[in-house]
Amino acid sequence: MARASTSAAVAESRFWPFLPALAVVVLQVAIYPMGIGPWALGVVSGLLTALVALGLALVYRANRILNFSQGDLGTVPTTIAVGLIAVSGLPWLLGATLGLVVAVVLGAVVEFAVVRRFHRAPRLLLTVATIGVSQLLVVASTLLPRWWGKTIFADQDLPDPFPMSIEIGNQTFGGTEILALVLAPVLLGVLALFLQGTDIGIAVRASAERSDRAALLGIPVKRLQTLVWAVAAVLSYVGVFLHAGIFGFGAGSALSPQALAFALAALVLGRLEHLPAIAASAVALRILEQGVRATYPNHPGRVYVILAAVVLVGLLLRRVTATRASIDAVSTWAPADEIRPVPRELARLSAVRIGRILGPVVVLASAAALPAFIGPANEMKASALGAFCLITLSVVVLTGWAGQVSLGQMSFVAVGGAVGAVSTATWGHDLSLALLLAGIAGAVVAVVVGLPALRLPGLYLAVTTLAFSLASSNYLLNRSEQAWIPNGRLERPDLFGTFDLSGQDSMYRLVLGVVVIGYLAVRGIRRSRTGRVLLAVRDNERGAAAYSVSVLRAKLTGFALSGFLAAVAGCLLVHVNQAYSEGPFVTTESLGVFTAAVVGGLGSMTGAVLGALYLNGGTWFLPDRWRLLPSAVGVLAVLMVAPGGLGHLLYRLRDAGLRRLARRRGITVASLLADTGGDDLAPALKVAMPESPDGASMVGASE
Repeated sequence: MARASTSAAVAESRFWPFLPALAVVVLQVAIYPMGIGPWALGVVSGLLTALVALGLALVYRANRILNFSQGDLGTVPTTIAVGLIAVSGLPWLLGATLGLVVAVVLGAVVEFAVVRRFHRAPRLLLTVATIGVSQLLVVASTLLPRWWGKTIFADQDLPDPFPMSIEIGNQTFGGTEILALVLAPVLLGVLALFLQGTDIGIAVRASAERSDRAALLGIPVKRLQTLVWAVAAVLSYVGVFLHAGIFGFGAGSALSPQALAFALAALVLGRLEHLPAIAASAVALRILEQGVRATYPNHPGRVYVILAAVVLVGLLLRRVTATRASIDAVSTWAPADEIRPVPRELARLSAVRIGRILGPVVVLASAAALPAFIGPANEMKASALGAFCLITLSVVVLTGWAGQVSLGQMSFVAVGGAVGAVSTATWGHDLSLALLLAGIAGAVVAVVVGLPALRLPGLYLAVTTLAFSLASSNYLLNRSEQAWIPNGRLERPDLFGTFDLSGQDSMYRLVLGVVVIGYLAVRGIRRSRTGRVLLAVRDNERGAAAYSVSVLRAKLTGFALSGFLAAVAGCLLVHVNQAYSEGPFVTTESLGVFTAAVVGGLGSMTGAVLGALYLNGGTWFLPDRWRLLPSAVGVLAVLMVAPGGLGHLLYRLRDAGLRRLARRRGITVASLLADTGGDDLAPALKVAMPESPDGASMVGASE
């Protein structure tokens, strides 16, 4: 009897990971029925998506990150293969093989040149580094066609690898589709056998679970990670290359978040590491996509609404297991340390007090005087830049304080923009009331989207917010789909019925005032009990709960504060532009905002402003040929030189000045001397620490 119950439990544990994929297929059959032809096309597309998703899973196993360059690792060699086959005229097999070699080399180079540099950094920084790698690879893939004298590969069709076709329903499948149906399952099986049945595969699994212990046992962890990245690049290349042969090179590109979203959704539905369940989820999601498109051919954006709903429901219904591996994975996603305040020994000095007052006054006065030195067009950019400073500040609240990774922050901004536009244009409200209503709406939506974070930590919320961002920009808050969103020019009503906002300079000063108020409010919250509770829950949920802290309330507060700030910025942004458009709120902008917050420093509110100025300001104000510097190369350079971000670098310069001031005044500050190493620290400790009863220094005794 006991043996039977044990076997039943084992069978249930093996079946349970596949339940989300089965539920997705049942949903498609019941609500979005379609013929056998589109269903088979969904299977083919799903198998290719599964290859990209499994590459994501392998990298997650090795580095505990979401690799946002996964699709681009396959797109660059695909671009080369398309040029060799479709333009140079090489045989299909030779061109595909050369592309495969490029994929292997590219994956190894990315791991060696970038990933290995962040071996000991928080996983949050490495994830942002993959966004920078993705942008570099995007540029590479757009420049590669120039080798063949082309601006872009738009009309180059890949031939089928062999002349064969079959009919399934109303769909005709050629040689590429047949190859995909055969090759993708073979690769999945080979990957499973490699990980389960070879010494290298077992070593990869061991190093992924406990890299430090594996290194102590003599396993070459870094070489294995290079191998993993090479394999991930190969999987991505095969998926993207075959997808390009079936749907065309432009449609086959995995550069867009729309294409990557299905792979990420399959990753989380498959529990991040269960490779068969990830593959099954990818196929099921692509089948559902075909069903939704067949049911609503004139509303393609509904696909992403269904995708976001599936991810949200799937995560809410998932079993919560608090294993040591999961706890370790969450701890490695901790953001940068908090910025250290000015030491008490120096805080009361007149020079320090004057500097702390004079510095912000000079910065604020310079910002207020900026319209006198720039034209109206640049005033509009400066106003938008101020709104983005508020958005990055909202990311600091949610990720830096509450410890929740949001990759769809611009969807909350879009909520505020839509509500603010309706409030002033349709309801005739004052802009001050519109800002308040927009903030409340953003807070409510952020709480709803963040529900999975109440049960599941870390990356699950990241994928949920990413899916919601796609649903918002493509359907929920898209003017072509929603008639209630104003579609014309937005006139700026007088503030409080008195202050004229028709000019760009007056609108700039309003934005500046709102940003200053938001900054001061967030600073006050950080110093209050609410801010301390958010940090305590971020660092140790169980420890905070032991002190009667409501973890649920704290997380909801973090989401509400972040959503409020982001939505207020969205209301400002649409009135700066005097129109609501989907362009500023697309998913790529969400990734850019998240990157700006990390580059600025998640442990500092000043860093949030610096990050927005660095990325958004550099992109908008620099010449075209220099815009890559802050967005891609600059991101990697800053993260390598200053892992804590620009804010942390600024405060390091502040500490250097304080250290020099302390030396001049003869004041010993141990916290400042600790940063310089042992040479200056030991004499200070000998002065500061009392002597033992026998007259010997306590420092000497400890030595």
